[in-house]
Amino acid sequence: MISSPGCGQLLRDHRNRTSGDYPATRTIWSSRGGISGLSPKLASDAVPVEARVDRACALEKPDDGNDEVNTVSGNAARTSAAQGRYIPWPGGGPEMYAKVTLASVLALGRLVAALPQATEVTTTTSTTGTPIGALSTTVLASSVPQLPPDPAATIYPRNGQLNEPQPAPYVPAGGLGTNGTEPNYQVKSDWDFFSVALGVYQEYIELDLFEYFFERFSREEAAAAGLRPDDLDLIAFMARQEVDHAILLSNMLGSAAPQRCNYTYPFTTVREYIDFSQKLTRWGEAGVYGFLEHMDSRESATLLLQSITTEARQQMIFRQFEGLFAMPEFFEVGTPQSWQWTLLAPFISSCPGNQTRLPWQNFPALHVLNNPNPARKHPALTKVGERISDISPDEACDLEECGPAITQTRSALSYPGREVYFAWEEPGKAVGPDQSYMTSTTAGKPAFVAWVTQLNVTYSPLTSYGNNTGHTVQPGVDVYGVGDPAINGTIFVLLTDTDLFVTPFNLSLINPHVRAGPAMYQAG
Repeated sequence: MISSPGCGQLLRDHRNRTSGDYPATRTIWSSRGGISGLSPKLASDAVPVEARVDRACALEKPDDGNDEVNTVSGNAARTSAAQGRYIPWPGGGPEMYAKVTLASVLALGRLVAALPQATEVTTTTSTTGTPIGALSTTVLASSVPQLPPDPAATIYPRNGQLNEPQPAPYVPAGGLGTNGTEPNYQVKSDWDFFSVALGVYQEYIELDLFEYFFERFSREEAAAAGLRPDDLDLIAFMARQEVDHAILLSNMLGSAAPQRCNYTYPFTTVREYIDFSQKLTRWGEAGVYGFLEHMDSRESATLLLQSITTEARQQMIFRQFEGLFAMPEFFEVGTPQSWQWTLLAPFISSCPGNQTRLPWQNFPALHVLNNPNPARKHPALTKVGERISDISPDEACDLEECGPAITQTRSALSYPGREVYFAWEEPGKAVGPDQSYMTSTTAGKPAFVAWVTQLNVTYSPLTSYGNNTGHTVQPGVDVYGVGDPAINGTIFVLLTDTDLFVTPFNLSLINPHVRAGPAMYQAG
């Protein structure tokens, strides 16, 4: 029998270092005397995170290769990590580097088409699993039109002077929500509700993921990956952060807020866990940035900003745990809700039967076949289909060079001119909770790869081989000038049928042209 020794003490030690214990039950945002528009909710609706970690540490797992574990949050079972949604390449995968043959890529396309699905987690509250697609009502048009700028957008004279009377001393004219009206933090439109609901789905998987570390891995396994006891304290505290984030967002929605689901994960080692976590927090962060400034409720947007900036810190911490340069970008990208849902949904195996459904699109999956492996000495030479655990000791980057640190100055993980290989799925595949959503696309034949990062959307031509496989050449582009490369960090790539001009504020106009993706590309 194996367990995670000492991890129950982890949070107890942390609580002793902070100002007071976490209460077992407390009222958040009471209806009067609190924040208007947020529903009262008790933290006791969920088991306190310290209790979850303590109880998770006490779980005994049979040492028989079967990692099925009873959870401590009401879920019936958890899928083995070894049965997650990583791409399994038979026999360890073809032994090729970035430049591969046409025949090899075609063969890989057949492998991707035959990928097994994540093992479903059973639950007493799951739905039937019948694919019914995204939530929908009357649809007024096939897509949102691309219109010219609002004429009023350029009226303001940028002359450095006060051009209107001031409403009060030291207060310039203008702004939203600045006239003294008492704020109400309730969502104000379908856009608001389902954007925040998507955020709740994201908060719950992050909570589950951070808790699961202590169920899945021992202290010795963490130490072998370079994580100190204090680092484990930090992961445990991240889980505690997610409890409050889920409460905050759920209070904006009221009784119809999504509930915690069951999940399946693609990692088998601590380093794979860290890599998955830094990618998951990346798309969670970017997804909120994408809808935040479009919300009707500016009050809700204010609170969301205060939570997502915390999650941005989490993402950078996982980059530090992975031995990457802490922040190689100059700006953080925001992405549409459907991109976040496309990336998130495959890891949700089942949800309660009365779960609030989402209207966002699930695009066909896109696989980067030679995604740079951060655990390599030379990530740009990653083999096709390689996972972190596939590399040999002589190819691996040791902990001194790329172990957990405040930052690591690494050689480039990728570079302009690198050939990047892809395989993608057909639409019409059942995905998400209980396999109840369907992937779809309105795009034509894929012709471009869109590289979405920082302030830029850059297109490169896609060379297609048929059988849903192809490659492109990584472009070299700067944000403003020499020395600020746009393609860096953990970024988004998609296949599109055209090279539509879009900017950060109207990025979702690209959605009707997305054939597959997004996928996360580890550029730096």
